[in-house]
Amino acid sequence: MGTRPGSAPALDTVLTGLAQDEATGSLRVGKEGTVYLVRGRVSYVDCAATPGVEDLLGGSGRIDAAGIRHARQEAGPGGDGGALLVSRGVLSRGELEFCVLSATLDAAFFLLAPRTLRTRFRAGDAHWLGVHWFFDVPGLLRECARRRARLERAWPSAELDARPVTPLRRIPGTHALLTRLQWELLLAADSTATPVELARRLGHPAYSTLLAVRELAAAGLLATDQAEPDGQPDERPDEEPAALPTRVPRPAAVPVAGAVTDVNLLLRVRDALEAL
Repeated sequence: MGTRPGSAPALDTVLTGLAQDEATGSLRVGKEGTVYLVRGRVSYVDCAATPGVEDLLGGSGRIDAAGIRHARQEAGPGGDGGALLVSRGVLSRGELEFCVLSATLDAAFFLLAPRTLRTRFRAGDAHWLGVHWFFDVPGLLRECARRRARLERAWPSAELDARPVTPLRRIPGTHALLTRLQWELLLAADSTATPVELARRLGHPAYSTLLAVRELAAAGLLATDQAEPDGQPDERPDEEPAALPTRVPRPAAVPVAGAVTDVNLLLRVRDALEAL
C-alpha cells in the first residue's frame, strides 16, 4: 500500500532509504528519539522512553552524572567521548561496547516499532560517544521483530508494560529458577514504579526488564489484574512463601578486542548474561 499524499512515510521505509543512500547523520523521530547512521549503517539509537548509555553507565557505578557531562562537553561535536572514557580507565572498551550495544538495542526496540512518524534527517550529525559499532538496518529491524515475538511468548499481552510492578504479598512456593534480574525486580518493586522506571532505577535495559516482568507474571509471582495489588485473589494458604535470596552480584563485562565490534559476538554475550 502506498503512502498517502501529505502523510509521513513509515519509519522503516525512511531508514531503509537512508541505508541505501549510505547516509551519514542523525534521523530525529518526532520528539521520541534519534537514530545515528554512518554510511548507511546504524551506529547508535537513543529513545526518550528508555535508559540511555549515560543511565546504564551511571547505574553500573563506573561513572557519575557529572563525569558523563564533563566527558560529553570535552568530546564536543564530532568527538569520540567513548575513546576518552576508555583512555582514562573509567571502563574497558569491552564494557563500553557492551553497554552501548544494550542501550542501542533497547532504544531501537521502542523507537522502531512499526508505525508512521514525522522524521527529520540532519546530515553529518554524530553522537558524542563516537563510532565503535554498527548495525545494518535490515538486521536491526529483524532483531526488533524477534524481541517483540519473545515478549509475546513470555506473556501475550502488553497490559503490564505500563503498570506499576506489584509482586504478590505472599510469594507462592515455586520450583522455577529465577534469573538475577527477576530477583532484583522482586526485591525492588514497590507497586509504584513501572517496568521502565525500575529499569532506570536499577541501571538495566528497559527491554530486559519488560521481559523479566512478563516472565514473572507468567510464573504467577506478580499481580496481573486490578484486584491483586490489594492481595485479595490467588492466596495460597497451603504453600509457604518462597524465601528471597541475597542479591546476586552483577557479572563482569567481557572484553572485546578490535576497533569495530563483532555485533554477533556481543549478541551472544548479551544473551548469556541475561540468562544468569
